[in-house]
Amino acid sequence: MKIITQSLAENSAAYLQGYLRQGDATTYPAMIIVPGGSYTHIPEQQAEDLALAWSARGYQAFFLRYSFVGEKTPLLPAPVVELAQSVAAIRQHAADWQVDAAKISVAGFSVGGHIVALFNDLWHDAKINQLAGTQPEQVKPHAVILGYPVISPKLGFPTDQQVLASWTSDPDSIAADELVNDQNVPTFVWVTAADPLVPVQNAMSYAQASLAHHVDTDLHVFHHGSHGLALANHVTAWKPGTALPHVAHWMDLANEWLDELD
Repeated sequence: MKIITQSLAENSAAYLQGYLRQGDATTYPAMIIVPGGSYTHIPEQQAEDLALAWSARGYQAFFLRYSFVGEKTPLLPAPVVELAQSVAAIRQHAADWQVDAAKISVAGFSVGGHIVALFNDLWHDAKINQLAGTQPEQVKPHAVILGYPVISPKLGFPTDQQVLASWTSDPDSIAADELVNDQNVPTFVWVTAADPLVPVQNAMSYAQASLAHHVDTDLHVFHHGSHGLALANHVTAWKPGTALPHVAHWMDLANEWLDELD
């Protein structure tokens, strides 16, 4: 395995870290992990664990360290732009990195899910592509995965208006469920009904909007589990009760779903 770090833009702390399979001339699908962290940080060990789990399933795996609150004011849409730049960078380096350029998927968790949901809505948007210096055909993802996602400030997170103001000056512009359209790509959503931090209504609202636009949608609501479960196994368990074998099935389900899209 070769580990790489790809800067995305000058004067930006954002970067893409990759875990590249090597050894033959095979090309692999790619998966970009967009971790959570309330837009103030990312849990790098968890991001790496998620990336390596996809690597073990035959993916060229990456995680995105996007811009945080305080680095951009207001923050959004900078992380969405950086995700577009990430997809474009992987497509540009597809031959060198042994990536199947037609199969670049993105998985976002918590606020990382917010970034991915907005990107799913806006990958073809002229403003986002102008900011990213890209064209829509360079950034269109194959599919997206949303784990316990933040979707809209109207759905219970964040509750602090000062925090929201650091994200955006226009809350309507970041309500990802209201921006779903017919160009959204296939979407897999998983969440726990008991999530105490980000209400399950976030995931439900996005899935409902996706279905209304006839987007290939796979929704899984697990009855039990806290926020931030990641792989939901012993590798990413961050406190007692966060290794949940039933919830951990999300990864098998997502992998099977992706295989069915081929």
